[in-house]
Amino acid sequence: MSGAKRRPQTPSRRDGDAGEAVAGLAARKTAARLLAAVIDARTPLDGLTDNEHGHPQYKALDARDRALVRAILVTALRHRMTIAGLLAKRLERPLPANATALSHILHVAAAQILFLEVPDSAAVDLAVTHAKSDPRTLRFSGLVNGVLRSLARAKEAELAPALAATGEAPQWFSERLTAAYGTDRAQAILAAHRHEAPVDFTVKADPVLWAGRLGGIVLPTGTVRVERLQGSVTDLPGFSEGAWWVQDAAASLPARLFGDIKGLRVADLCAAPGGKTAQLILAGATVTAVDTSKNRLARLAQNLDRLGLSAELVQTDLLDFRPPELFDAVLLDAPCSSTGTVRRHPDVPWTKTLADVEKLAALQRKLLAHAVTLVGPGGRIVFSNCSLDPIEGEDLYRTFLAETPGVSADPIRPGEFADMDSFLIPEGTLRTTPADLTLESPAISGLDGFFAARMRRAD
Repeated sequence: MSGAKRRPQTPSRRDGDAGEAVAGLAARKTAARLLAAVIDARTPLDGLTDNEHGHPQYKALDARDRALVRAILVTALRHRMTIAGLLAKRLERPLPANATALSHILHVAAAQILFLEVPDSAAVDLAVTHAKSDPRTLRFSGLVNGVLRSLARAKEAELAPALAATGEAPQWFSERLTAAYGTDRAQAILAAHRHEAPVDFTVKADPVLWAGRLGGIVLPTGTVRVERLQGSVTDLPGFSEGAWWVQDAAASLPARLFGDIKGLRVADLCAAPGGKTAQLILAGATVTAVDTSKNRLARLAQNLDRLGLSAELVQTDLLDFRPPELFDAVLLDAPCSSTGTVRRHPDVPWTKTLADVEKLAALQRKLLAHAVTLVGPGGRIVFSNCSLDPIEGEDLYRTFLAETPGVSADPIRPGEFADMDSFLIPEGTLRTTPADLTLESPAISGLDGFFAARMRRAD
């Protein structure tokens, strides 16, 4: 199972489509519509559920129904293969290829029945009502009723074995993990993806103090970890005074690889939302933060302001960035497929493909080639991203070194950062996965998948 079940707020809005007034129907229709956008159109979930710029159908809901829709979607995506298998057992024949609307109605209801504390009767009845309200699915309303009622009756007996026998990922993603990590570790990564990620905090000082105040623990890396937040981040102690910021433990490692940077000029490229920028500033560097997005850079500025920190901010396409003076060190945390963040973003394997990974790796190669021109002789370059795929990590790094004169490996040595030793691979680069950092329970364990390598420009 994937940890404790969550009880969403009971929805109170009523849906007036097709002359109906059924409590909770609007939320279920929205969940099915957004699930279709993720699966059929490969649209990222965060954009669809953004409170300001998200899907109109989502924004029309009240706060409680939005929370319910998010819970349904995250659950349906996190357990998509298990849900699909249990539904398929109840169908005499596979659904027609053009019956995607029906499939999404079934998945939305099954996610509630199997994993959320929604009464089975409510999940079934709303799905049947939804099917009847849509001309594409009207004739299947009896099938919806029968399949879901069968699922509800059998879930206690069938769910655990189905979870044990299923990997929750599309074929392309499972194959890439197995090729990169072997069968056992790939399965461990997929198992970790079933659990909601804990919340990590990078603190300015005194992690033990803030672990106590936030109700968390201190990880070996110095990050403070909380299993699950109670309430909003902005209401937590230390937020208003800028004592910490939210940052996955793995994401906090690359900025530390420079070592002592006190007094140095450091560029943080692709810098937003600014967690690594803040780390570099606190380490004593004079930091220039570069990002192509005006909105993301504005968010970075707000974050630094809350933390009481300052940096030079530059909005530009990185490939056009040519500063008047070279930097002592450069950090490139490159845009990537984000396959290392599936615990937080379970839509990623369903909205990306291997072709996307390869395309993003080509972009990273261009960005890295430009990044090394921004650092002076003898300066350090740290390249990182939150992908699990070696195409964007180890393979790219080796190829880049082989093809780029004037840049050499600067391996991370065992013992150099003792808390990172378990994440080092023999060539002196850093690799984390969600299957790493095993603690007392799956809900408090794991890290985002990250790759980081350190290089040096020739004197």
